[in-house]
Amino acid sequence: MDGFQAGVGKMSIKFYKLNDIGGFMSNFYRSTFKLYGRTWPTVEHAYQAQKCIDNKEYNQIHEAKTPRIARNLGQEVKMRKDWDSVKRAVMKECCRAKFTQDEILKQELLNTGDQELIEDSPVDWYWGCGADGKGQNVLGQVLMEIRKELKGTP
Repeated sequence: MDGFQAGVGKMSIKFYKLNDIGGFMSNFYRSTFKLYGRTWPTVEHAYQAQKCIDNKEYNQIHEAKTPRIARNLGQEVKMRKDWDSVKRAVMKECCRAKFTQDEILKQELLNTGDQELIEDSPVDWYWGCGADGKGQNVLGQVLMEIRKELKGTP
């Protein structure tokens, strides 16, 4: 099955594109949620805005028409000095809000069982697995942690 890959005694789900299996796990997937005193259209919008120290830039990202525009704007902002030390926690807050405020998405994430979740980004070696598959896959790790929380397992 496309998007599913056998590992050593464990299956994995690779996700990246919105229309592929697991597309609902993408930060570009449209799913409205409330966080940081606002309603966000995607995780990408909420995450990128948290980089900002300038309210105008924050508002521009919040109002961006697409997650791609939000991401691009986030690459140009005056960034918080502590960003590298907080970015993983911010991503987890944003993803947790997405998957706890939408019952359908919550169930979809739970339906992944205990499979390893891998963001199959060919260009991102931190959040994804990178082109060579050896990246850190931090987004996949965050989603598996949230799934574990949703299951109520330690």
